[in-house]
Parts: sequence; C-alpha cells; structure tokens
Amino acid sequence: MQNFDDAFDALIGHEGGYVNHPDDPGGETRFGITKRVGSANGYTGDMRFFPIDMAKTIARNLYWTPYQCDQLPIHVAFQVFDAAYNGGYPAKWLQQAAGVNVDGQIGAKTIGAVRAADPDKIVMRFDAYRIKYLASLKTFPTFGRGWMNRMAENLLRAAS
Repeated sequence: MQNFDDAFDALIGHEGGYVNHPDDPGGETRFGITKRVGSANGYTGDMRFFPIDMAKTIARNLYWTPYQCDQLPIHVAFQVFDAAYNGGYPAKWLQQAAGVNVDGQIGAKTIGAVRAADPDKIVMRFDAYRIKYLASLKTFPTFGRGWMNRMAENLLRAAS
C-alpha cells in the first residue's frame, strides 16, 4: 500500500456493495457511503446504484484529506482513513496513540509526533483505542463480529 488509491481499494474490500440492514443506524449504504452522506454530496439516485467513483471522491474529501492522511506513514494513514470511514474518533485515537494533547484536530504537533514514533506502535495503540470504542457500542452484538474481522485484517495489513 502506497497511497490513497491503494488505501481506498483496501477499504472497499471491507465495505462491499449495497447494504440496508435494519439494525444499522446509518441506513442504506453502498460502498460504505450512507444515503445521508451521498445526498449531502449531491447524489439524488437510488443507493443501490450509487457509483464507486463518487464513493472514492467522497472518501478522499471527507475521510482522507481532513485527517491529513497524506502526511502520515501509509500504514498509519490507512488505519486513520478506515476508522474515519467506519465511524468513531480517529483524530483523538491518533493523538492518544502518539502521546500528544488530545483535542481532536490533527495538526503539525500530531503529525510530527506520529512521524517521530515507531509506526507499528502507533498502529497497535490506535487500533486498541478503536477496538475499545467498537466494543462499547450498543450495536456490537449485531455487527461486532464483522468489526473484529475488519480490525484483524487491518492489523494483518499493517504487519505486511
């Protein structure tokens, strides 16, 4: 994995196609993009036909660029990107993992601390915070197995 395109391809392997699970508070999704997010970004069609190129544009604009993933080591960037896409508090988890002030804003201090640290340790800490968060959600009994498989795949990807 070397860049956003690689990260997006890996992420889509987690997300799959159209889903409308009755217990998912996000409702209808395709490629992990909810109908609400698709609509907010100009999509007016049926979510079953939501195009992957629009999902990729939204992914870059909402879940890659705001988290400054281009500034992070790629294996760390993927974890942050995947968490932002999947939901939670990736900026705070990254700051906790890097041992900097947790304000939820990824800036120069956070990026500097991440770059100066062992990326494997950042990934492990980050994923630990993410797993704790996922395990605390009321929807964990329904979706937890899938989330844990996703986390396992992310850890294996980081280790390769």
